[in-house]
Amino acid sequence: MPAILSDDAVREYHASGFHVAREFFDAEEIDLLKRSAKEDNELDRRSFGRADGEGGVVRLSLWNHPGDGIYGMFARCERMVRSCEKLLGDEVYHYHSKMILKDAKVGGAWAWHQDYGYWYQNGVLTPNLVSVFIAVDPCTRENGCLQVIGRSHHAGRVNHVLTGEQAGADKERVEELLKRPDQFPLVYVTMEPGDAVFFHSNLLHRSDQNRSDHPRWAMICCYNARSNDPYKDSHHPRYTPLSVVPDGAIKQVGVKRFMDSGDVKWLDDTRDSSAKALLKEEGS
Repeated sequence: MPAILSDDAVREYHASGFHVAREFFDAEEIDLLKRSAKEDNELDRRSFGRADGEGGVVRLSLWNHPGDGIYGMFARCERMVRSCEKLLGDEVYHYHSKMILKDAKVGGAWAWHQDYGYWYQNGVLTPNLVSVFIAVDPCTRENGCLQVIGRSHHAGRVNHVLTGEQAGADKERVEELLKRPDQFPLVYVTMEPGDAVFFHSNLLHRSDQNRSDHPRWAMICCYNARSNDPYKDSHHPRYTPLSVVPDGAIKQVGVKRFMDSGDVKWLDDTRDSSAKALLKEEGS
């Protein structure tokens, strides 16, 4: 069974801003997640779109509390939580999770952004947060895999503006970083189901539209450090103790969808002010 991240993985994360953990979840675990998600009417009903400014729309569902179903077992399992605590150097709590539903031919792009570009608006004082992107489907260049600018988290928080309906990082700053590939390499993070990439909240990342015949669904679990508790309320939770479960809980729970997961506090799209609070990009 995969273990928590090694010391070498932690050093890579802090140096590069991300670490790819291959086969972090085994085939049986990720198959349970995929079967649950693809057949979950509640997940589909709660989804909403974000225009990408390129003519496409990203579809996602977002919930604030992990719950007791299969999704919560992934977010609460020991290997996930202890790995994130090792990265952040503190107790962590579940900031939110989301499923990115990038369907074949129609799945939209994400503009270059930092997660802290959104979360700064929520009263989070430091970027000591981590996101874990779990591949449900294969992630390829053709279906819009994650792209990152390695070591870009060292550039600090970049100003963000509204790009379509998304928070997009200052284009001039991003272009200048990309002109220095030896220092800030562009990486296409291709992944197989069950792989997970841990990335810093100031790491610049994006993805292309899915123009292939294959879906690219992914679950992203986001964690905040307890000491980084936001100073004000927002549409994401302040510090809430996280009930950690053994890794084996994923298989024990099995295909347990949102209807049986308890109150996960779905994000009401009308309350999401992280991007809407930003200035609109000129010409968009």
